[in-house]
Amino acid sequence: MGLGPLGIKISQYINDKKTIETIAAIDINPALSNKDLGSLADLEESGVQIKKSIKDIQNLTDVDVVVLSTSSNLKEISKQIIPLLDLGLPVVSTCEELTYPWDTDPEIAEKINKQAIDNNVAVVSTGVNPGFLMDTLPAMLTGVCKNVKSIHVNRIQDAESRRLPFQKKIGAGLSIDEFEERKKSGTLRHVGLTESMQFIANAVGWELDQTEDVITPVISERKVVTKDLNIAAGNAIGVRQEGRAYYKGQEKIKLIFEAAVGTGVSYDEVNIIGEPNITSRIEGGVHGDIATCSIVLNAIPNILNTQPGLKTMKDLSIVSIIN
Repeated sequence: MGLGPLGIKISQYINDKKTIETIAAIDINPALSNKDLGSLADLEESGVQIKKSIKDIQNLTDVDVVVLSTSSNLKEISKQIIPLLDLGLPVVSTCEELTYPWDTDPEIAEKINKQAIDNNVAVVSTGVNPGFLMDTLPAMLTGVCKNVKSIHVNRIQDAESRRLPFQKKIGAGLSIDEFEERKKSGTLRHVGLTESMQFIANAVGWELDQTEDVITPVISERKVVTKDLNIAAGNAIGVRQEGRAYYKGQEKIKLIFEAAVGTGVSYDEVNIIGEPNITSRIEGGVHGDIATCSIVLNAIPNILNTQPGLKTMKDLSIVSIIN
């Protein structure tokens, strides 16, 4: 459900799997109505016609789970999830604000949770970030610590290989004035940094005093040309976002997310200050699109075998690859 660039890529990944298959596809775009999913995803004809609504799907009894990749906004996606739960359908979503909504919007979180429990199904949202690299992974790494004083995570990516919608989302190509306008409107940011901090804090038992989310542009010192963008020197090539979380007046969590086009630098790093100190670094970083599509599909068996309700990645058994 949701056939933008990410949804299409997910459908391609499903096509390569042996243990799962797509039996229905939904998107509200009228231009896609009744088109074959295979033709949209550059695959062979699949026999699956894209429909506008879940109400248009005839074979719902054959559906085991809905993969929902429509929105990053919790309020918007809750309106889509509730009808799915009413039909008794489990949901795995890519919605960043749904990965840990219990602090930011407990009312919506509890509404989804209750609806899922009442219909005996589970819901989870996941992805590479939030969902794994900047929250689940550091939380798991604390499992071998006697004590933890602070957690610092860096996700630094050269975004040149990412989808164009992602590049636009991080402000690549904007003038500084345009960047600031987008920032003020709330349309230019990595969604989910706050949720990642709240997830970590819950996992390690810190009741946060406050969180901060600071956004600044990454400015190009030279002209940058890619297959999709032509960026003048002095314009933004991406975004640097810094999240800080405080417990008992002390900064306990610091998350730095930087995505920029043409930097040539990518890595993912977790630093835990504690006993013992731990540094885990993935050189080259984890490719966001590949990882997001993969973890969403790999989480399907887990959500089908967990207790009903709105879950986070902390609630699931370890997610590993499915074939």
